Amino acid sequence: MSVTPTLLQRIGTQLPIIQAPMTGSDTPALAAAVSQSGGLGSLGCGARSPVAMREAAAAVRAATDRPFAMNLFVLDTPSPGAAEVQAALERLAPLYERFQLPLQTPSAWCQDFAAQFETLLELRPAVASFTFGLLTSDHVRHLHGAGSLVVGTATTVAEALAWQNVGADAVVASGVEGGGHRGTFLSDWEGSQISTMALVPACVDALAIPVIAAGGIMDGRGIRAALALGAQAVQMGTAFLACPESALVPAWREAMARADGGDTRLTRVYSGRWARGIVNTMMRELLPHEAVLPPYPIQNALMGPVRRAAAKAGDGEHMALWAGQGVGQTRAMPAAELMRTLARESDA
Repeated sequence: MSVTPTLLQRIGTQLPIIQAPMTGSDTPALAAAVSQSGGLGSLGCGARSPVAMREAAAAVRAATDRPFAMNLFVLDTPSPGAAEVQAALERLAPLYERFQLPLQTPSAWCQDFAAQFETLLELRPAVASFTFGLLTSDHVRHLHGAGSLVVGTATTVAEALAWQNVGADAVVASGVEGGGHRGTFLSDWEGSQISTMALVPACVDALAIPVIAAGGIMDGRGIRAALALGAQAVQMGTAFLACPESALVPAWREAMARADGGDTRLTRVYSGRWARGIVNTMMRELLPHEAVLPPYPIQNALMGPVRRAAAKAGDGEHMALWAGQGVGQTRAMPAAELMRTLARESDA
């Protein structure tokens, strides 16, 4: 009798732990450390150019021969109207002035997805994961031809089924507790705010492909709970942000060390897409404009210069401090040590 391989067997990992792709916050060193420790490290490539994608993948492969994942944002290049952009710039003018930045339209709103996708096929990571949208069946077929497993992100059962229908190998069931951007692409905003504990078993019951649990999982207890609900693995982001291998600047690390779940909010002010981060001065100042902000990636591109200037100045009050509701449980330790700790806790 044939036995269907588990997700971990198909990927080639020992532990059911995936380090979440965190665009702008993860590093090749973090991904390599997680993969070398028996999990699946990830590179968030939503904002990486094809050249940067190649460099990051090469750095991981130089550090480990273990499997790793690369993640892209499924996006169409926007064509916003001049009036919309001008109004958005005027709202942000005080912030640009604060950091002595020229008030001007960016040269590009986002990376070209088609070029990124071709680079992904060239690089052939063990796992290719996607957020913000849905691939076509042809996309998935090409990735399978390159030897990559395909993992989609879903915030509802309907989105999970959509990924299954295009041929994905697994789905990340992304609960509302998670930090950073929400991956909603089919549902309305209100209907997609489902907790991990509710979303995971619903997806497990509805799908014939493996489910990966994400959102609020910080330790071995969370891993055991997710597996008990039927998930074959967990994806953890905030838990790895405190590792020294992440790209966080000191101000962000300090904010996380002081915060707990009650200090985080979902907001559109930083990027135009709902995302969870630690409340700070900039979030409060822009909150009255939240309903009229342009969508992602327009707002994200316009906020980019401010966020980079704030990070350079060590100003945590004017950065996007992405973090999930489990932020109060973060542990500042090297990724390999954290992986050993999670393995020990989840086996306890």
